[in-house]
Amino acid sequence: MNTILETPRLLLREFIAADCDPLFSVIGDAETMAFYLRPFTRRETEQWIDRNQRRYRGEGHGLRAAVLKGSGEFIGDCGLASQDVDGERLIEIAYHIRRDHWNQGYATEGAQASMRYGFECINAPKLISLIRPENKASRRVAEKNSLRIERQTVRVGLLHDVWAITQEEWMRSQR
Repeated sequence: MNTILETPRLLLREFIAADCDPLFSVIGDAETMAFYLRPFTRRETEQWIDRNQRRYRGEGHGLRAAVLKGSGEFIGDCGLASQDVDGERLIEIAYHIRRDHWNQGYATEGAQASMRYGFECINAPKLISLIRPENKASRRVAEKNSLRIERQTVRVGLLHDVWAITQEEWMRSQR
């Protein structure tokens, strides 16, 4: 397995087919996916893994399996995904953490590592997070990582805040 990023508590590695069941326990969970149209089906989870594997090859980034360093336990995903936002191609920082690991800082930690990768390794000029206004937990992650609301957009019929940080802003925040 190819580990891409390492944080004090997490390994973020490329998805493999065997990740389907543990990923489905995250993105197939109705409470975890409350800010999506609906939870994912098992087939959609397989497609999620396939799509991210294509992103690794075609774009050099994608969402990654988030596993605990100490135990190797799969707790979600985190990484970068290209998105079309109002006709503009942007790179999103995204994450989904298993409910029994919420409120422990894993999303913030994984997002920070993904931002570093985005700015230092793929030289992204800006990174975003698409967050529903009522998603207070994801808003907190964005705030902790120095993102700010840039604008709003409608995606799949739902209002989203576009949180953003430029490479220059990120570099200043690292000092």
